[in-house]
Amino acid sequence: MATANPIEIQKYLKGVDYPASRDDLVSHAEEQGANNKLLKLLEQIPADEYETPAEVSKAIGNLE
Repeated sequence: MATANPIEIQKYLKGVDYPASRDDLVSHAEEQGANNKLLKLLEQIPADEYETPAEVSKAIGNLE
């Protein structure tokens, strides 16, 4: 799986109210104009509640 730059990921997740579900993250990133590659990555992370941006980055890193 192709990786996403952590800075790019957080750029599109800026302003998310944590804790946030996977669906919340995908919706927010889409509203912020994230590209399909990033949206597909977010859609693949576990359907958990994420407490911090670091937890999101870790979940994405675990996909690889």
